[in-house]
Amino acid sequence: MKIGIAQLNAVVGDFPGNAKRILAAYRECLELGAELVIVPEMALVGYPPRDLLFKSQFIPKCLQALDYLADEVKGVPLIVGYVDHCEPESVGKPFRNAAAFLHEGEVKHKIWKTLLPAYDVFDERRYFEPSESCEPIVWNGKRIGVTICEDIWTENHLHRPLYDRDPAAELKAKGIDLLLNLSASPFSLGKPTRRWTMLREVAQEAGVPLVYCNCIGGNDQLIFDGNSLALDAQGEALTSLSAFEEECRVVDISLAGNKKYLPAETSLEEESYKALVLGLRDYAQKCGFTKACLGLSGGIDSALTAALACDALGAENVHGLTMPSQFSSGGSVDHSVELAKNLGMQCDTVPIGDTFAEVKTAMKPIFGDSPEDVTEENMQARIRGVFLMSLSNKTNRLLLTTGNKSELAVGYCTMYGDMCGGLAVISDLPKMQVYALSRWINRHREIIPWDTIEKPPSAELRPDQKDQDTLPPYEILDAILELYVEQQLSATEIIEEHGHDENLVRWIQRRVDLNEWKRHQAAPGLRVTSKAFGIGRRMPIVQRFTD
Repeated sequence: MKIGIAQLNAVVGDFPGNAKRILAAYRECLELGAELVIVPEMALVGYPPRDLLFKSQFIPKCLQALDYLADEVKGVPLIVGYVDHCEPESVGKPFRNAAAFLHEGEVKHKIWKTLLPAYDVFDERRYFEPSESCEPIVWNGKRIGVTICEDIWTENHLHRPLYDRDPAAELKAKGIDLLLNLSASPFSLGKPTRRWTMLREVAQEAGVPLVYCNCIGGNDQLIFDGNSLALDAQGEALTSLSAFEEECRVVDISLAGNKKYLPAETSLEEESYKALVLGLRDYAQKCGFTKACLGLSGGIDSALTAALACDALGAENVHGLTMPSQFSSGGSVDHSVELAKNLGMQCDTVPIGDTFAEVKTAMKPIFGDSPEDVTEENMQARIRGVFLMSLSNKTNRLLLTTGNKSELAVGYCTMYGDMCGGLAVISDLPKMQVYALSRWINRHREIIPWDTIEKPPSAELRPDQKDQDTLPPYEILDAILELYVEQQLSATEIIEEHGHDENLVRWIQRRVDLNEWKRHQAAPGLRVTSKAFGIGRRMPIVQRFTD
C-alpha cells in the first residue's frame, strides 16, 4: 500500500485556510500515487486551540470545514485530525480529540484519542474525553489501526508511567496490518532522536508497519518539527520527512526488506537554529507582521536575535536601533553597524544621553540627594524601550526582545526596558548555548562579528560594567540552572550531590524564585528546551517554599 504523508503547518482556528491547505496536500499526494493519505493531529484546527474550544461556534465551524473536505475526497481515503463534540448524553468533558476517515464524499469513521496528556505544555484533560475502545478500520482488505499522538508514547519514554491503557497493544490484539499515528508533537532539543527510538520500539512491538505524521510550524510558544516517519514491521525506517518544513511524500510500506532509509544527523545547534527561525517566522506572520525591529547593543544576544530575524523575515524587513549612552563602549555602536552590514539589515543610531539627563533632572526634586543606583541603570533600559516601542508602533514592526534564558531566570533584565516587545526569541537559550549557536552561525563566514562573541558580556549601564560583576560565570550559572529549573532538583541536592558552592546555589535559587513576577509579564518566548519559562512551567508568584 502506498501511503501519502502530508506534513502540514496549520494556523489555529483558520478552518478555511487549513482545509484548503489539507486539500492541496491531499491532491499532491494523489499525483504521487497515494492510495491513502494522512495529515497531522488537529490539522484542521491547529494545535493547541486551548480555550478557543469553548467558543460557541468553534466546533460547528470545524465540523463545517470537515464536511467540505469530505465532499472533496473521492476514491482515495483521507484521514484528518479535527475536534468533535462528545455525545450529548455522555458525562465528562465536552469534546473529543478526533480523526476522521473520509472516503467517497462521506465521513466513514471517527476515531477518538485515547491517551490525553496533562503534563508540561499539554492540558488535554481540560477539554477532551478519552476513547473507550480502540477498534481497527477495515479498508481495501486491510485492518488499519489509527492512533493520535500520545496514544503511541510508551511508558519507557515518559518520565513515569501515566496511563493504564496501551492503544497500540489493544489494536494489535484485535489484529491490524498497519498502524497509523496522527501527531502534533512539539519540538525540544534532542527530541527528534528520542522520538525516532520510541517509534522503532512501537513498530517492533506491534509487528506491523508504522506511519507517523507530525505537524510543523510555530503556534505561540510551541514549535513543531515534523520529522514524520514510515517504518517497517522490524522498526527500520522506510522514509523520513524533512525537519521544520512542510512536505508531502508517498511511501510504499510493502517495500520491507529493501535498502532502508537512514536519516541525516544534525547537530543541536542546527536543530535549535532551524526551530527558532521557524518559530519566529510563524509567530510574526500568523500575527500579521511582515517586519520586525530590535535593539542592537553590540552584544552577542542582540546579534544572534538579529541573525535569526533576518533569516526568518528577510534582512530587508529587519530594522535595528543602536542607542548609546555615556556608558557605551566604542564597540557598542561599531559592532552593531558591522553586524547590520554583514546581515544586510538597516541599523540606525539614536543616542539616549540627552534623554537620560532630562529624566534625571525631572526626577531630581523627588529623589533629592539619594545616590545613583540601579534606578538610573534601569532608566536607560526603559528609555531604550520607549524608543523601540515607538519604532514598532510607527512602522508596524514586531519588536523582538533579546534576553537569554540565563538572564530571565535570575531577573537580570529590566521590566518595561529591555523586556519590552512582542516576542522573546532566545528566551529559552541559556547563555552558553547562545555562544555555541553564534559560533555555529559563523562556521562558514563571519556574520556575527567575532569581537562580539569574544568580548566579556556587559549591560553597559554604568562605568566599566561587566555581567560577571553581578552574576557568576555563565558556565557555572547555566549548570546550576539546568539542575534547578529543568531537572527541578532542590538546592540541597544540587549542593550535596553535584558539588556546587552552597552560597552560590542559594543565591541563584533565591533569584529564580523572586523573579517569577517578571517572567509572568515577559513577552512570550519560543520553546526549544525540555523546560522553558512559559506555559509548561506554572509557578506561583507569591510563595515561600525554599528548597
